[in-house]
Amino acid sequence: MSKQQKVGAIITAAGNSQRMGGIDKIFTLLGGKPLIARTVGVFQQCEVIDQIIIVLNQQNLERGKQLVADQGWNKVSDICPGGERRQDSVVSGLNHLKDCHWVIIHDGARPLVTEKLIRSGLAEAEDSGGAIAAVPVNDTIKMVDSDRFVIGTPPRQNLSAVQTPQVFRFEIIDTAYRQAQAEVTDDATLVEQNGHKVKLYTGSYDNIKVTTPADLALAEILWQNNQSRPDS
Repeated sequence: MSKQQKVGAIITAAGNSQRMGGIDKIFTLLGGKPLIARTVGVFQQCEVIDQIIIVLNQQNLERGKQLVADQGWNKVSDICPGGERRQDSVVSGLNHLKDCHWVIIHDGARPLVTEKLIRSGLAEAEDSGGAIAAVPVNDTIKMVDSDRFVIGTPPRQNLSAVQTPQVFRFEIIDTAYRQAQAEVTDDATLVEQNGHKVKLYTGSYDNIKVTTPADLALAEILWQNNQSRPDS
């Protein structure tokens, strides 16, 4: 990838932590630092990243700005408010990127992302214009009808659990969001609906999304374990 091609990262963290029992997961501590600081810090340190946009809910904007100042994150160019849905927050982030050829979209609640995952996503996206981190599904998956009766068992070897980072050429993801007609749960879905191929690349089972207090406890264990593992 040419060094002239700027790479922007959008960190989405505008949710309301509904399943955290009243805890704001974004600013709860992980390894002694706010969870969001663990996430953003990896992108700040990664040499391929030129610009970072952090998307927060309205009540966390000032707290987020203070954190950026305290951490000295010079790649963070904007902290902007998110929308009602995740995809609204991504559009807000896209609107604040400046002259970026590539966009990396990552969940702020996935603090165990690594520089390797970021670099791998960019490398895999070069040919098709889009690549997303994913891991093979370990459990058998059942398809059910509205009454919860099983109607099918898809082959496990064909199934993957999608994560972030998700990496796209700017014009591909920007157009996909401008033309979005329905609510989606990940960025790649809109790109696929626009007729573009999206490649899966190997994610990490450690790259969990913190959604519940149990996830946070697991993330703390994984964080401590990973401190002895160099990013390669």
